[in-house]
Amino acid sequence: MPPSRPPAESPLVLDDQGQPRSRLYGDVYFSTLDGLAESRAVFLQGCGLPEAWAGRRRFTVGELGFGTGLNILALLDLWRRTAPAGAWLDIFSIEAHPLAAEEAAAVLAAWPEVADLAELLVRRWPGRARGFHRLDLPEVRATLDLAVMEAGEALAGWTGAADAWFLDGFAPSANPQMWRQEVLDLVAARSAAGARAATFTVAGDVRRGLQAAGFEVAKRPGFGRKRERLEARRPGEPVSRPAPSRVAVIGAGVAGASVRRALGLQGVEAVVFDARGRGSGGSGNPAALVTPRLDAGLGPVAALFAQALARARRLYQETPEAVIAEGVLQLARSERDAGRFARIAASDLFEPGEMLALDADAAAERAREPVGPGLWQGGALVVRPQTVLAAWLPEVTVANVAEVRHDGASWRLAAPSGEVLGRFDAVAVCAGPGASALVEAIPLQPVRGQIGIARGAEAPAAAWGGYAAPADGGIVFGATHDRDEASDEVRPADHRRNLDLLAGGLPRLARGISPDEVLGRASVRAVTPDRLPAAGRVPGAPDGLHILGGLGSRGFCLAPLLAEHLVAQMLGAPSPLPAAPAEAVAPDRFLRRAARRSGGGFAPD
Repeated sequence: MPPSRPPAESPLVLDDQGQPRSRLYGDVYFSTLDGLAESRAVFLQGCGLPEAWAGRRRFTVGELGFGTGLNILALLDLWRRTAPAGAWLDIFSIEAHPLAAEEAAAVLAAWPEVADLAELLVRRWPGRARGFHRLDLPEVRATLDLAVMEAGEALAGWTGAADAWFLDGFAPSANPQMWRQEVLDLVAARSAAGARAATFTVAGDVRRGLQAAGFEVAKRPGFGRKRERLEARRPGEPVSRPAPSRVAVIGAGVAGASVRRALGLQGVEAVVFDARGRGSGGSGNPAALVTPRLDAGLGPVAALFAQALARARRLYQETPEAVIAEGVLQLARSERDAGRFARIAASDLFEPGEMLALDADAAAERAREPVGPGLWQGGALVVRPQTVLAAWLPEVTVANVAEVRHDGASWRLAAPSGEVLGRFDAVAVCAGPGASALVEAIPLQPVRGQIGIARGAEAPAAAWGGYAAPADGGIVFGATHDRDEASDEVRPADHRRNLDLLAGGLPRLARGISPDEVLGRASVRAVTPDRLPAAGRVPGAPDGLHILGGLGSRGFCLAPLLAEHLVAQMLGAPSPLPAAPAEAVAPDRFLRRAARRSGGGFAPD
């Protein structure tokens, strides 16, 4: 069995005076005089804060070099004291070598005046997997997206525009990669008009690099023993766009619930419509697996699912009573799977030790019966769908939305009778297969699935093409997969199909279940032609119409993250999703592909 990836060695060491230093770069994380005072003088004052956010609805700060999080604590402390009423702070920071939460807690304990913010930040501290990590900080009306990767890759993937930049990489002499012209050019490309930037260094290469990137640069008095520091400004004046204050969400499954949760966190009113009420479709099963699509190519699609799993796991674990079980065993279906599993287990897209390739003996121990090799997905979950939906979707308007139309000023929703159900600034269509009647530009195919429910049976969570999962009072297993069928009637013949499927993965478990005692539930999901979801603006529609659909059987894994991506687009905020995965789920990809096939002039995917 291949070994799992070992945890990374800590980048932090303490010098003879007990000051934190980087083991990798040989430089201090902050001033030995007073790191918090340095952050305030160099970065907050250097970016003209708090004056720069006066009168703003949103303000975005970017940072190169998250380190101990001290700059962000100083920023959050200032924001909570001076932010405009109702405003939201978006933070994007980059750290190639993140500290562990306990290390950060020990370092930040030196400043008791921000102890409450430090506790808040450390409690939600991100992991070490390569990718973007989102931290919700609603207590201070802020969101932090941390990119765990090199600066150039992170900036190329981020689609936001910062109003201020904290350029706080280690000294250029110790970490020249952080201060390359390519990185400074990307900082400029990811800056809003009028953006300010600040840094502790006045090195000539940095000064000239910022000027070459289009910034106006000036030296200012430094902090402590440093004589000077730099301030820079991007020409232009900031422009803010209006954001919706009232949004309609169509669909009360996990997609609609996730959009409602993301909107509510931002203080936006959301009215949710569903013809049959909460959890009536594919999100209404007694248990749901939260697992990624296993892609050994480890490209943008694999990154999408890894990030989605991490985000979903954190949110479900924060939802009381939502989690039934942690960990799902993926069983091999062919001889090639052992190699695939080893490659996935070694990937840095997941937290160290989260994915473990198992030989047949180790897999059998987890499965509780003889099986072949497997992949233990320690970060996967089994959740209670109705618990999640009830927490994220407290109110649902039971109504059939037959028409969504823009009248030039707002979006109007109408029932089949023509009755107007309401007018809204924006609409999110999350209606599963029913979205096809409302959004014609997205090709969606219905897929009927029936599950089996065995009361009194016990089994760990496992998947192999079929699946079995613990549920309250028994297990859920299955499921059938019938394309272009839209019936949710339970069929007795499908109980036999599901038992046969179960026997193909866990035969001992299947033998203990009587076909006469199997209950069932059928529902219809939607998939797209490339089996990836559609999340974002509807192509060809007036501004304000969005879709989250085509989730297939991975809705409880994908929906939380993709809903935040959709809501970010809706509100004009930075998306938590890097550019390449966002492109993979863009709703307009089907039109662009069709245009290319017909010789049109659209840019490639």
